[in-house]
Amino acid sequence: MAIDIKKLTRDDIRTAIQEGQNDFLKEVIEELYPADIAEIMDDLSLDEAKHFFSLLSKEEAATVLMELEEDVREDFLDAFSTQEIAQLFVDNLDSDDAADLINELPDEKREEILSHIEDRQQAQDIADLLIYPDNSAGGLMDKEFIKVNANWHVVTCIREMRKQAEEVEHVYTVYVVDDDGVLKGLLSLKQLLIASPRDKIATLFNPDVISVKALQSGEEVASIMNKYDLVVLPVVDEIGRLIGRITIDDVVDFIKEEAEKDYQMMSGISHDIESKDKIWELMQGRLFWLIVALFGGIIGSRVIANYEDQISIYPEMAFFMPLIAAMGGNVGVQSSALIVKGLANNTLTAGGIMPKLGKELSVGLFNGLVCSSLLLGYSLLFSNSFPLSMTVSVALMTVILFAAMFGTFVPLALNKLKIDPALATGPFITTSNDIVGLFIYFMIGRLMYGVF
Repeated sequence: MAIDIKKLTRDDIRTAIQEGQNDFLKEVIEELYPADIAEIMDDLSLDEAKHFFSLLSKEEAATVLMELEEDVREDFLDAFSTQEIAQLFVDNLDSDDAADLINELPDEKREEILSHIEDRQQAQDIADLLIYPDNSAGGLMDKEFIKVNANWHVVTCIREMRKQAEEVEHVYTVYVVDDDGVLKGLLSLKQLLIASPRDKIATLFNPDVISVKALQSGEEVASIMNKYDLVVLPVVDEIGRLIGRITIDDVVDFIKEEAEKDYQMMSGISHDIESKDKIWELMQGRLFWLIVALFGGIIGSRVIANYEDQISIYPEMAFFMPLIAAMGGNVGVQSSALIVKGLANNTLTAGGIMPKLGKELSVGLFNGLVCSSLLLGYSLLFSNSFPLSMTVSVALMTVILFAAMFGTFVPLALNKLKIDPALATGPFITTSNDIVGLFIYFMIGRLMYGVF
């Protein structure tokens, strides 16, 4: 009787584990994808997860392990020795996934695991990948690919490709290199099939190939693959020798991680944290920007205190303080978000930066005119003070223009300083605009009331 996976609950699986219903659990496993199995294991206790995991084949176990949440995987691996990690997992992973897995472990365990890998070539490939930063092309690439020599004949090429294909899970393309290993182009399987066995590969391959160097950033890799609709991208060293390839699944994972990191930074969280983390780790991730916001609030209160006499004479000015501060923060975040997006997808430099800055300032000008006009109309209807109406409308216009400029230049400056510009869309912008917005409001108020 087939199992209805849709009706199966986590409690059903826990009960089966506790009662030792291994045949039932194996049937469940056969009906699930590795990602689904990982989701189930994320919710199980360590002992339950280990039992469920023991029913997987070695290949399935390695794949499921990489699908687990990082903190769950870390706790899970603590239950295995370095030799077990090498034989059960690393031996059954592609080189890039194996390198990612080893990178998550303490330094003292890395060398031990590499020493336990029986295939020395695989150990060398993994060790080579560990040299590169995680967010570089070298850190994203794997070493499993098919390459042929431009000087081979077709018959030799096919024989060698068969040997290499045993180590490659997904064959996206065939790379052509010269005697020194320098990447020369791509070989079409169609060309290979219709060619004569005596034809040389040099007469068949396509020299038009896009590649990246190992130390190029992951952002550049993602941008190139997106621009040219690539599912795989070769990686070369400084002299053009083919050393690896990057597949689309690795780029998608990288983009997801970067998006999560940027979202946290935009929310005022200084480093990567998860809801499952310990209280101390959660507090550390949030506290820094809360303190920044606290000091920003203190500075804002001092700005208000400096104009206490003005507020006591014209108390109606206090009514619009939250509005001025909020509008400045909103406009600043909008402007900085567009700049950060442009920097991320490399569209900001297309056609030059200045036209885009001019466009952003024009948008700020028109938005300011509309919003300040609406505020002026409201204030004239519900206030008997013409100076107050003029003050808040002129102040709002000025604050919106300043916030648009500030939100535009800050991410550009951070990017120039090699600091993640996503920082500019969070508390830094809102806090700064609150302070400056209030200052502008009171300065204009003093001028306007002095005139009138």
